[in-house]
This record gives sequence, C-alpha cells and structure tokens, in this order.
Amino acid sequence: QVQLVESGGGLVQPGGSLRLSCAASGSIFRVNAMGWYRQAPGKQRELVAGITSGGTTNYVDSVKGRFTISRDNAKNTAYLQMNSLKPEDTAVYYCNAEVTSWSGGVYYTGGYWGQGAQVTVSS
Repeated sequence: QVQLVESGGGLVQPGGSLRLSCAASGSIFRVNAMGWYRQAPGKQRELVAGITSGGTTNYVDSVKGRFTISRDNAKNTAYLQMNSLKPEDTAVYYCNAEVTSWSGGVYYTGGYWGQGAQVTVSS
C-alpha cells in the first residue's frame, strides 16, 4: 500500500505565497515521476507542474516564473512553492506520483493521488 499525504494549503491574499508538500509512504521501492494538478470549480483537472526522479521539471504556461516544483528523494516528498499568487490560482491542488512498490517478492508500479489541498487566493 502507498499513501500520498498533502499539506500546506490555505487562504492567501493576491501576491502572496504558499508552499505545498506531498509525502509518499508505504511499501515503496522507488518514487518515479511526481506532479501537482489542480481543479477549480466547474473546470477540468489540469497538470500544474511535474518533476522526474532525475529532477527535470515542466510547468503549465500560466504558472511559469511563479511556481517551483522540487523534491527530496530521501524523504519521498515533493514540494510546490507558489509565489505571486493570483485569484485564478484558486483550486484544490492534488499531488500525483508514480510509485514502484514491493511486496512479497513482487514489484508493482502504479499511480497514486493525494487527498487534495484547498488553495484560495482572495482579498
């Protein structure tokens, strides 16, 4: 079993900053790619930022220069530093990870989601 636990959401004024964390735990052999998605009311879930196990990153155009994704492989944790936040960044943010787990001599690679963290940008 693999679990992703997110933390760090909240309410912030426009122009402010927040940092999200996503910690993977369980029978982990290796955490592969990790990413942050968001879903605003009435909209489809979109990929905000992704990072490979080697540290290569990618971002949706709307957050480039404002958001930074990073990871600590020793802690199986990913972070999303969000600066210069705008009201349109308001959404539930979800962590996603591809994880190779090991149990009873069998390796299994699957995708997992965190529980979601509400980010609200409002004055």
